Amino acid sequence: MSRGREQRRRRGGRPGVVVLAGWLFADLLLVLALVSMADRPDPKADDRPAPVPSKTEATEPPTPTGPRAVDRHPQEFEVAGRKKGDLVKQIAKDTRKWSGREAALVLTFGGSSNGTVYAHRVNGLLGEARPEMFTKKTATDDYHALGKRAETAVVRVYFYTAPGG
Repeated sequence: MSRGREQRRRRGGRPGVVVLAGWLFADLLLVLALVSMADRPDPKADDRPAPVPSKTEATEPPTPTGPRAVDRHPQEFEVAGRKKGDLVKQIAKDTRKWSGREAALVLTFGGSSNGTVYAHRVNGLLGEARPEMFTKKTATDDYHALGKRAETAVVRVYFYTAPGG
């Protein structure tokens, strides 16, 4: 009878070594498949070398094709205050150096525990300060920064790499 109890306990208890080894083997195969796929070149990429222009041809920069990309390196500026007019002036002044560029994404970090409300207010004023830079297509998100003072915000702007179209 003790043998029967032992078999029942093994069936209903923890999985055996063979089962664990099978799962480990399956996980390893999954990891190898993922690594193999990550190592593959882009199938849509054109690997042919670009034609070399002759000396008589004028060298013009290539016209970008396809969708625009977003620059992975954001630009930052800070604003502070309560008054709407002052905030709009600060935004306009601090973004002047990026004139002619279009923002793709804006992440705003408002100070203190109620910072998301302030960040939302600042994001609502971006288009008023620079309508050509912060269009209706610009995505914004509101966050709070607990280490910052209330009524201050750090605005992180991710620009498109090429002019709009």
